[in-house]
Amino acid sequence: MKRRKFIQDSSLLAISIGVFGKIKWDGQAYVGEDPTTTDILGPFYRPGAPFRTDLVQPGTKGEVLHFAGTIFGKDGKTPVKNALVEIWHCNEDGVYDNTSDDYIYRSSWKTGDDGKYHFRTILPVPYKAGATLTRPAHIHMRISETKMQDLVTQVYFKGDKHIAEDMSSSDPRSLNRILDISKDDRNEKLVKFDIVLQQEYTLDAAAYKKITGLYEMNDKSMGEFYKDDDQLFVKVNGQIMEAMDYKGNNSFEGGLGLIKAQFELLGNGGAKVQVTYVDDSKKSITIEGNKILKYPS
Repeated sequence: MKRRKFIQDSSLLAISIGVFGKIKWDGQAYVGEDPTTTDILGPFYRPGAPFRTDLVQPGTKGEVLHFAGTIFGKDGKTPVKNALVEIWHCNEDGVYDNTSDDYIYRSSWKTGDDGKYHFRTILPVPYKAGATLTRPAHIHMRISETKMQDLVTQVYFKGDKHIAEDMSSSDPRSLNRILDISKDDRNEKLVKFDIVLQQEYTLDAAAYKKITGLYEMNDKSMGEFYKDDDQLFVKVNGQIMEAMDYKGNNSFEGGLGLIKAQFELLGNGGAKVQVTYVDDSKKSITIEGNKILKYPS
């Protein structure tokens, strides 16, 4: 399963009204009650990043960036305490640390009573993601909280010439995640990003047990589906590829609708899955699979 791309299947106007109807620009940031939109998890997520707020590496040639904001509840006003904030991004050469014990440019933190987070890192750069595509500079985020829906998203930066060619950043639902870069009182770069979570909507634990496990797909790949907090994660051939939210009727959807999974529970305790995603050529692909290994109860 390759990196998914979004095919715009609605008009810009219809999407914009639906997404931005309650959000207003106050001169410094978007404010309102609408939840922050999702984005792809990407193939470079690593759980277990250390708790720290300073990610800058000795000797880096990257530009120091202060990345900060507040996590709000579904009303867009109440700060969320003890929210787990995970961030990860590439280095100044466009490379992710996927293997080292140092978790370079990867970090976790928990918000305090004020719901705030603040990381000192560097400004990531655009990088090649295939023969023809260059992804714009971006920071990945995952926000986990016990009473709100977990959020996987990305932020981008205004003025990046690659935003228009990238299927995720150019989607209208990503508009309020394309951010201004300002300067602080030390003349270091500063990006502020406030996040509004939404009400949790999840499948019950018994139903999760029926669908999680290892599936043999008809494209000869192996798909592993497992629960992490209130999201369903998918590994393809052992690599974490996406986090999906429950959408009802045993169906799940990843960021921006780039991947969808529909499960069918069988009478013998087994399960089938139908997965639809968009490949690198922007073609919608549907594959099916049967569960061949379930997790112990």
